[in-house]
Amino acid sequence: MGIAVVKTFGKPGKFPEFSPKIKKTSGNSGMEKLEHIGIAVKNLEESNKLFAKLLGKSHYKIEEVASEGVRTSFFEIGGVKIELLEATNADSPIAKFIDKRGEGIHHLAFEVTNIEHSIQSYTDKGFTLLNQQPKSGADNKQIAFIHPKSTNSVLVELCQENR
Repeated sequence: MGIAVVKTFGKPGKFPEFSPKIKKTSGNSGMEKLEHIGIAVKNLEESNKLFAKLLGKSHYKIEEVASEGVRTSFFEIGGVKIELLEATNADSPIAKFIDKRGEGIHHLAFEVTNIEHSIQSYTDKGFTLLNQQPKSGADNKQIAFIHPKSTNSVLVELCQENR
């Protein structure tokens, strides 16, 4: 580990350099990594063109989740996915989100190893979940959401790959 010299108005000090080595702590919460960022959009085709231009690559998948009233497309960059979400009916959560807040970041999704355990763990820790049982989501995932009132107005999705 190196030492960085930091100039201050007082006496010079020495501080350890920043190290990006982060210890995994998945045992307590189940979160393994940021799996994707969900972005609510009005028009999936136009947004696909915009994000392809922005990221320099095309989406790799489009699918519909009829039970949620949403069509999605996925991009991948730097090991993280970006999920664009377009409402397929006026009563869907995405349509309501766009009506209230406009297009933009809808949720952060974190991969978990055991979604049932994670739901119970976050409930036990005092977080309010929008669903107490996992449900089918896009990209071959089981999902559950933590209410934004529990997480500083950020909708958090827990997701686990279907086995």
